Amino acid sequence: MTGIFTEWSEFNVAVAGAGAALGGLLIVALSVNIRQIAESRGLAARAGASIATLILGVALSCAALIPGQVAWGFGLQVLAGTIVCGIVAVRSSIAIRADSRATGYGRYDVERIAVFSLPLLFDLAGGVLLIGLAPSSVGMVLVSIATILAIVTTVLFSWVALVEVLR
Repeated sequence: MTGIFTEWSEFNVAVAGAGAALGGLLIVALSVNIRQIAESRGLAARAGASIATLILGVALSCAALIPGQVAWGFGLQVLAGTIVCGIVAVRSSIAIRADSRATGYGRYDVERIAVFSLPLLFDLAGGVLLIGLAPSSVGMVLVSIATILAIVTTVLFSWVALVEVLR
């Protein structure tokens, strides 16, 4: 590892391990109430978007650990992953809105969509900074904030998948 990646290696190792474990736990949480989740297009979309943002954080943490990684290359990887997850987020947002119109319960749509979209905004800004002419650790900070937000929002959605769907 070189440059800014050396000082971020412990963070990336921790996130890669913890995020992967959390992703597995989310899959288990979803399987507990899979019938209720599958019956709701909005819940299934939220699950998909939550998993996508979490796995993006894990994948980026792994990518940052690649020997010889350079800031602009990592920035391109961040942007590519953000675009893919952005497509998932847009499709999920459409499904959430459609589900809300069908059920007449759209009061919390903005919050539901923001939860999985906010980390992507931080990733986007971080990726742009990392491919800039003078990459700094600010880009890494923004990507790490996105990853932490993805972990927090995935834990919150796990609660929804385990408990709230039964109410």
